[in-house]
Amino acid sequence: MRGITLSEAAARHVAAFLAKRGKGIGIRLGVKTSGCSGMAYKLEFADAYEPDDVVFESHGIKIVIDPKSLPYLDGTELDYTREGLNEGFKFNNPNVRETCGCGESFTV
Repeated sequence: MRGITLSEAAARHVAAFLAKRGKGIGIRLGVKTSGCSGMAYKLEFADAYEPDDVVFESHGIKIVIDPKSLPYLDGTELDYTREGLNEGFKFNNPNVRETCGCGESFTV
């Protein structure tokens, strides 16, 4: 298992949002069936752990993942990028074989 990491930029962004929100233990990352290629990422704040969650920590931020999503995400780095007027999270996932044209879903 390689784990899940955050870039420094992503960790700063998440930390700022958690502070602004005033609660939360970290972020919850997962996958769901969706889109043209089969799977899409889920990213939300984590307020509690589930009994079977897997937890990683990167740059002081806890990343919570359900065990069913872990094989699809293992080795992923979550980055926060700004390109022109667009900014947002970018998933650098070594397991992805193909992405759809709209960039919303992927295949492993």
